[in-house]
Amino acid sequence: MDRFEAMSVLLAVVEAGSLSAGARRLRKPLATVSRNVGELETHLGVRLVLRSSRGLALTDEGRAFVAASRRILEDLEAAEHQAAGDYGALRGGLHVTAPIAFGEHHLLPIALEFLKEQPEINLRLTLADQQISLTDQHIDVALRIGHLVDSALIATRVGTVRRVICASPAYLARRGVPRQPEDLAQHDGISFQGFAVAPEWRYRRDSAAFAIEPRPKLAVNTTEAAIQAALADLGIIRVLSYQVADELRAGQLLVLLPDFAPKPLPVNLIYARAEMLPLKVRCFLDWTVPRLRARMAGLHAEDS
Repeated sequence: MDRFEAMSVLLAVVEAGSLSAGARRLRKPLATVSRNVGELETHLGVRLVLRSSRGLALTDEGRAFVAASRRILEDLEAAEHQAAGDYGALRGGLHVTAPIAFGEHHLLPIALEFLKEQPEINLRLTLADQQISLTDQHIDVALRIGHLVDSALIATRVGTVRRVICASPAYLARRGVPRQPEDLAQHDGISFQGFAVAPEWRYRRDSAAFAIEPRPKLAVNTTEAAIQAALADLGIIRVLSYQVADELRAGQLLVLLPDFAPKPLPVNLIYARAEMLPLKVRCFLDWTVPRLRARMAGLHAEDS
């Protein structure tokens, strides 16, 4: 049994979702693909996949082995490219994740230019305001906003973003403008729910100034919904400055209590530690980091 070949077959089956779909992707007979997976399970002495009429699911041992196999095969490919000096022949899949609004406005334009430069790379960009596990979702690079707590990951700082409290002019005309953080207790607030690190009123390392919150008028689970509620004069929101940049420029929302604002949050590109970083990941980072830093500097110039 060729173990590298068996690993490749297993990954294709898992990514395709079934043995038959994996066989079509590999352009191999279904019987051959099924035999490859079975031989690998026999060699390891454990069940890797569970087959049912609804498709295929990994066992705990299977999830661990798939993650290890992916790293091994990517490291092997990177080593072959490095040994051959073939840096221009980058190819394969790259999975990147970022918060929705930041990803759409800042990371996506950079990624599109990267794909023009590297036509053999296929990029999957997952945009979500919830934090996604790099290991569970097989993510190569994640953009994270906030203070990092996982020391097992490598972080490259690309900038910072401000946190702002804001409301519509009509709401403030009706309810008054808060002058001190204590005034927030007399106002209606729009809060977020369902986030791993929520853009709410309290953050790690915040000062005591924002220990006081508005009365909860509405709770939502997307940033866009909260912004729309604020534009509808419903109450006060606390968001990241880039999320409401257009509304602030247009005067549709006004920043409140700027003298009490907490320190900006760091923005990092993070990735897993590895003895040899896959060449496609290194290339993506080398392309993205300086360009993202330039965009972040432009955001601060607009803020000032």
